[in-house]
This record gives sequence, C-alpha cells and structure tokens, in this order.
Amino acid sequence: MMHFKSIQSIGTIKLIILLVVTLISNSNFAQNDVSSTKVGNFTFEEEIIDYGTIQQNDNGLRTFKFTNSGDAPIVISKIKTTCGCTVPYYSKKPIPPGESSMINIKYATNRVGRFSKAITVISNADISQKRLQIKGNVISKKTVSLNQ
Repeated sequence: MMHFKSIQSIGTIKLIILLVVTLISNSNFAQNDVSSTKVGNFTFEEEIIDYGTIQQNDNGLRTFKFTNSGDAPIVISKIKTTCGCTVPYYSKKPIPPGESSMINIKYATNRVGRFSKAITVISNADISQKRLQIKGNVISKKTVSLNQ
C-alpha cells in the first residue's frame, strides 16, 4: 500500500511542476508580446488655450498643435466637445511618428460671458482619450472699457 501512495505523490508533484512551468512560460510570452507593441503618443504644445477677454462675435478659431512623439502612426477617430458651441476641425489622415499636425477649434463667440469647454480627442494613441480645454471671457461689444 505504501508503494501506491508514493507513486501517487510523484504524479501529483509532476502535475504541479508542469502547471507552474506552463504558467511561467505563458506569462513571459504575454509580457514580450505587450512590450513589442508600438503606439503613437501626442505631445501638445499646449493643452489649455486661454482666449483671454474677447469681444462678442470676434474670431473664435484657435489651434492646438501637436507632434506624434511615439513610434506608430496616430489616427484621430473622433473629437467630442462639451457643447455645440465648440466645433473641432482635424485631419482624418494618420499622423506618422515624428510628424506634426493640428486640431482647430471654433468657439461661438456670439455668447457673452465666461466659458470653459472640454475637448476630448479619441484616437489609437497611448492615451486613447486625451482631454484638452479652451477658456475665456466674451464681453459685449457695447461694453466700454474704463481704461480708454
């Protein structure tokens, strides 16, 4: 009877060793696979654009400039804004590594008052949802400055 238990123990030990070796080799394979994945990376000149104080109906167009500092092309799939008063214009073409591009944002300056709007850039970059911001203050053209 003793002989059967020792054979059974040896079988169990072999099974455990096989499972451990399999787990270790699979985890190493997964790590190697992830580390070789190339991704794009946004490097923006500025992530917040402050319009300052502008007059009602002034030009609301501003530009976010960026470079792809990653090692794979970036494709912008969509840009979401927090309001219909903020409209993005951007290239749908891939931006290769090392190349620069821009995102133009048009804010509707017909609205008087302070504003702060979020812009979310959705892409295949390392940060798949990049948040940008515009802010400022629109004053009525009828408002007279006391400094004049």
